[in-house]
Amino acid sequence: MREPSAVFVQVDPSDELTRSAAGVEVSWADGTVEVTATRISRVALRWTERLPAGALILGDAWERSYGDLQWRHRQPERLLPWYFLVHDPHTGTTTGAGVDVQPNAFCSWTVDGDGFTLWLDLRNGGGPTHLNGRTLRAATVRGFADAGTPWQTLQAAVATMSTRLPARPEPAPVAGPVVGANNWYYAYGENFDEKAVLQDATTIAELADGHPVKPFSVVDDGWYPGGIASGGPWDRGTPGVFDDLAGTAAAIKAIGARPGLWFRPLLVREPSRWASAGPHDKPGRALDPSRPEVLDGVRADLRRFKDWGFELVKHDFSTYDVFGDFGPAMGSRLTDNGWQFHDPARTTAEIVLAFYREIRAAADGVVLIGCNTVGHLAAGLVDVQRTGDDTSGRDWERTRKMGVNTLAFRLPQHNRFFAVDADCVPCTPETPWELNEQFLDLIARSGTALFLSIDPAARTSRTDQALRDGIRLALDGGTPGGIEPTDWLENTTPNAWRAGDEAVRYDWSRPWGADPRG
Repeated sequence: MREPSAVFVQVDPSDELTRSAAGVEVSWADGTVEVTATRISRVALRWTERLPAGALILGDAWERSYGDLQWRHRQPERLLPWYFLVHDPHTGTTTGAGVDVQPNAFCSWTVDGDGFTLWLDLRNGGGPTHLNGRTLRAATVRGFADAGTPWQTLQAAVATMSTRLPARPEPAPVAGPVVGANNWYYAYGENFDEKAVLQDATTIAELADGHPVKPFSVVDDGWYPGGIASGGPWDRGTPGVFDDLAGTAAAIKAIGARPGLWFRPLLVREPSRWASAGPHDKPGRALDPSRPEVLDGVRADLRRFKDWGFELVKHDFSTYDVFGDFGPAMGSRLTDNGWQFHDPARTTAEIVLAFYREIRAAADGVVLIGCNTVGHLAAGLVDVQRTGDDTSGRDWERTRKMGVNTLAFRLPQHNRFFAVDADCVPCTPETPWELNEQFLDLIARSGTALFLSIDPAARTSRTDQALRDGIRLALDGGTPGGIEPTDWLENTTPNAWRAGDEAVRYDWSRPWGADPRG
């Protein structure tokens, strides 16, 4: 990657970007950007380069995507987190740039007709980071050359950005493709108990039909006192419903599945002295991950889950609990101005990375799923990443919009950053099985993580046969040679796919078309 043509800095969030500032030094060496400063908020690096006429541009997302990933014509204000690609329709070539995973800044790009800009957000919460003269390795920038097709170029780009990560042979705790049951999309955290959880485990073990790779059975949100997504402490289940979670985990194993558990590590049910000063709809209850006491508590939670016998843990909501917003609302501001973490000497990215590393270390030997986690920071620190927003057991349009879109545009991240999870395939009375069945087929062929929310009331001989076939294919690792969307340049939920040597077409719409209310 060649050196930028200009560099701009911002000390305080209210300052204008300038070409220099007292006490701030920015260096570039073989793509690595280092910043030395007393205080710093942002650095912008600018490259001058004419954009091809009619170019199509693709970027990523801060955390999950929300049905919004797409190739799009030039839009100078469009924020492109982490990396971007530019496809020239005249020459057929695709090029771009990005940053290595696990940077110490929140990194995004903008692309206009005269060039592109890398924005390094180096703030601490909503204020400047007090580096106090420390030299921060902010990010390493990579340029992407054309690799043959847009799909091949994105695959090569993802591989380039993850060269610092260890190779991803099957991790010991995973022991094969990640496939299993998850009760959220028929239970939605309500009206389920241990009996229902064990029924889910029985169902997934039965449908796996003796496959040597054992499926998981995940107890999602709603197993603890306080109501849905209400927060910890995570030391007990709801009395009279989950009185013995170690016993529940053991019973799931006895049935022939591997037990998994959901939790929200940075929220508590009562106000805490370790709370964040950041914006939140539950003030005083969102915890500050820069505090050692908070990390001590998270480590204790993960040790407890392991002691109970759970082999998979899904940690959720941490981006929302840190920033006070989900990805689409974060935009370039990320969070409100005017607040900082307990430790103001580290960037937000450094604090989030340290949080993920603590979880990974504490969950040694456990399969980790990150949900609402920042993909470019979580890469290498989770086994599985929920790459898109929720599918639905009540509204098929959410599954079409969220699930198909995230699989199509983030599939190249699979088994490089982490195993991709495009979210659950529902089997519920409220959603059309003829459409869910196609989504099941696509996920199973992809070899990505496959979770299923199977309402016992929706099971028929037809659904069971399709579920059995899909689960076996997924447990086998998907279609040899992988899959690829072939109409993704012009379709946000691709219908045309290549699976191995086979062309496959899916129809994601009801007979009268997609629901515009979805």
